[in-house]
Amino acid sequence: MSVSNLHRLPVVQRMQPIDLAEMNAIRLMNRVDTKFLASSRQLEELLTRASADYRIQEIDNKREGCYDTLYYDTSDVAMYVCHHNQQLCRQKIRTRTYLDSDLSFLEVKNKTNKGRTAKVRMKISRDDFFGFCGNETAADFIRQQGSYLPENLSPQVRTCFNRITLVNRAKTERLTIDTGLSFENFSSGRSCSLPELMIIELKQDGMMPSDMKAILRKMRIQPVSISKYCLGTVLTNSMTKQNRFKKKLRYIEKITH
Repeated sequence: MSVSNLHRLPVVQRMQPIDLAEMNAIRLMNRVDTKFLASSRQLEELLTRASADYRIQEIDNKREGCYDTLYYDTSDVAMYVCHHNQQLCRQKIRTRTYLDSDLSFLEVKNKTNKGRTAKVRMKISRDDFFGFCGNETAADFIRQQGSYLPENLSPQVRTCFNRITLVNRAKTERLTIDTGLSFENFSSGRSCSLPELMIIELKQDGMMPSDMKAILRKMRIQPVSISKYCLGTVLTNSMTKQNRFKKKLRYIEKITH
């Protein structure tokens, strides 16, 4: 996966940067997330509207990063089914590599019945990306933090994408914008890509007033509950339950075409 042509947009170079040291102070690991779906053709307009009030993350002179994520699940995809069945308390377990820095993590992401998201993670080697159970420290981490036994988990869906991150000047929220999404299913062997889709995620420590929400409203970009793991599963494994996601698939088709 390669970085997109984002760096060629003049607005990207005009935006004031924020470095990783400042970013670490506003990680919002226990947060409220609001997701939005839009066409990637709207990216330049979104950045132009945000440029006065938001800064863009810059690492090693790069303002866009490449992410490689692998979601784990049980053989009967219990975590996927929990999300499909709209259970309020649910969990995702994944490995993630930040390709630009070559740093890898094992992450447990919990959604509470209050709508909050809490994430814990530990650093792993790139060799553990496709199978962390051989790492006893990582396996113990899952036993302590996860709701599933590590020996019952296996790779299910791999997703790669490009991400830019914005931070408001008050440092009370972060916005991630993911483009160039592709999915690979380890169970079905199928792959899929969505080059015209943009997934936007607003991360706040509570439901505070947000200039970004106002911007998105003006652009007629609506909040949509979406999971990359579930989206990738629906698109690449027809054997899974999908009824509750069919409406979202039709919406994605509408905004991307």
